Amino acid sequence: MAKATYKDAGVDLDVYQESMSRLPKLMQRTFSPRVMRLDGGFAGLFKVDFKNGLFSRGYQNPILVSGTDGVGTKVEIANILKKFDTIGVDLVAMSVNDLIVQGAEPLIFLDYISTNKIEIKKLKSIIKGILKGCKLASCELVGGETAEMPGTYAKGKFDLAGFAVGIVANNKILYKNKIKKGNLILAVPSSGIHSNGYSLIRYILKKKKINILKNNYLKKELIKPTKIYVREILKLVDKKLLNGCANITGGGLEGNVVRVLPSNLSAKIYLDKIKPNRIFKWLYSQGVSDKEMLKTFNCGIGFCIIIKSKNVNKIKKYFTKNFKPYVIGKIINGKKNIQLNGKVKW
Repeated sequence: MAKATYKDAGVDLDVYQESMSRLPKLMQRTFSPRVMRLDGGFAGLFKVDFKNGLFSRGYQNPILVSGTDGVGTKVEIANILKKFDTIGVDLVAMSVNDLIVQGAEPLIFLDYISTNKIEIKKLKSIIKGILKGCKLASCELVGGETAEMPGTYAKGKFDLAGFAVGIVANNKILYKNKIKKGNLILAVPSSGIHSNGYSLIRYILKKKKINILKNNYLKKELIKPTKIYVREILKLVDKKLLNGCANITGGGLEGNVVRVLPSNLSAKIYLDKIKPNRIFKWLYSQGVSDKEMLKTFNCGIGFCIIIKSKNVNKIKKYFTKNFKPYVIGKIINGKKNIQLNGKVKW
């Protein structure tokens, strides 16, 4: 009787080693002098030296900030389209956009990729997207894990998770008590759907029998990567122009803005001020209710910033044309709730 091997069980260590051997050179594209190279190491090394100028900003009483996230079932859209070079940008965005809510500068990123069977071409494409995301977020990819898990995932299926660590000076943390009555709430436009609500989208596609491979608009729109807001938001933090902010992900506008409010204040949001992207108008036309749209999707708002009214014009110069913030509401007295007024103009 032949001896059992790991390959017989569905795990090909030769393919794994080949794929892993290609990663260090790719990862090094994101490295700054802060990363200490350690060939063959079991973990990534990162210098925490506040005196030699490696950090772009001076830190007094530095605080580490961490976050982790995934991209949900957007991976299924990537599989349908066989396009894997943007999903990595989404992965980085989901974590680093959470870090900057606290005013933190992203430093390092790690990924976790699990799949039924390692496909080198697909893996390389995913990693390239992660590298691009790290570049946009000005952080370094210092490590990760790729797991081949036969029997756990169906053929061709995979999942992604990411983990980011950032840093912020204690006196620059965006605590809730910085938000005051009369502050304005500004919407920063999204690039599209970002990475939330894809289970509902896939349900609609299936129910309506829509083949996205035959729809050039949906084929492009549904895989569009999440906007990374790191550079713009950190400039506002440095200039002390922010009182608070919120990353608009699962739970939508209402579910995320309420998280940053102090217990004695509420937010009044004017829904008719929202400028939904074309894709959200399409989703609404497919029979999704107003309430479900606002609860599930970002509806054209990828990020919210809360500022003093006198700073509205000052902050706009830090954003490019397609992502200029605009006023959608204000902070009022109340017991930490969201008042939605009017109706979105779909």
